[in-house]
Amino acid sequence: MAAPHPDRWIRITPQGLYCEPGDFFIDPVAPVPRAVISHGHSDHARPGHDAVLATPETLAIMAARLGEGRAGHSQQPLGYHQPLTQGGVRVTLVPAGHVLGSAQAVLEWEGSRIVVSGDYKRQPDPTCAPFEPVPCDVFVTEATFALPVFRHPPIAQEIGRLLDSLRLFPERTHLVGCYALGKCQRLIAELRRAGWDRPIHLHGAQAAMCALYERFGLGLGELRPVPRPARRGETVLPGELVLAPPSAEASPWARRLADPVTALASGWMRVRQRARARGVELPLVISDHADWDDLLATCAEVAAPEVWVTHGREEALIHALAGRGVRGRALHLVGREEDEADPLDLAAEPAA
Repeated sequence: MAAPHPDRWIRITPQGLYCEPGDFFIDPVAPVPRAVISHGHSDHARPGHDAVLATPETLAIMAARLGEGRAGHSQQPLGYHQPLTQGGVRVTLVPAGHVLGSAQAVLEWEGSRIVVSGDYKRQPDPTCAPFEPVPCDVFVTEATFALPVFRHPPIAQEIGRLLDSLRLFPERTHLVGCYALGKCQRLIAELRRAGWDRPIHLHGAQAAMCALYERFGLGLGELRPVPRPARRGETVLPGELVLAPPSAEASPWARRLADPVTALASGWMRVRQRARARGVELPLVISDHADWDDLLATCAEVAAPEVWVTHGREEALIHALAGRGVRGRALHLVGREEDEADPLDLAAEPAA
């Protein structure tokens, strides 16, 4: 008997992707009885579920960000490559390469296999396990940067630009906007790899997640809080490096820094008009999502005859896949990329 097509057992609901025989949701947007969570960003990991299955790292991130008791009334940690069966559906988590603990959900039922990628990237990242392609019948891919204009340079190139600027402007603070989960820790690790061994100063919103990464064995070197000036009107940290949420650059908090060079680490910085509109002096094209080439390469690598596309520029990717003989389908799931939102939409984001 032929294996059932995945659309016979995986369907779209208002809460998100639902696995009917297993009776669980993947990254649901509203509270559900059973949820499999791909990673800790808030557009995927939401509070209020009864039971949550995720990697140990993701569960720790959810507890830290949502508060104890809000990250699932019961939690089931599942390490990479440790399958379990729920309602006859074999569930395996494999690395997605996005942030610490991020996972693809590999679902198998009656000879049919679907892989739900969550968010992923293919560039190397010393702070998380690399993406592992899994052959499947249907691949559910994100499409945050699914346009040909988005081709991310090697991160070493962008880190080099930042270090060059630090040498060029030794009297100025360099204030780099980056998200607290994933991007911040990756920047720190890459700066250390490039030889920056001085203390890195953190906005208060970044510190807790850096401490969590270090609890999981990822050393980040000396990190310090940003000090207050000793006297009114004075500034601090000339020649130093500060990492903060993207919104902090436009907040009164930033006035304590010495004539800051404003930088923003985001895949959106490939589009220079966005950097100019935001007033970013040093745009750094650093993303924790796959770019156009890596999206296409990944779809080819998993060799799925059908690709379901969500979270981004679905139409362009579906059109490109059709030219390669792959059937595409736009899922139109509700969701917002917390970690790689358009920087023009961040003006109202609180700088905690």
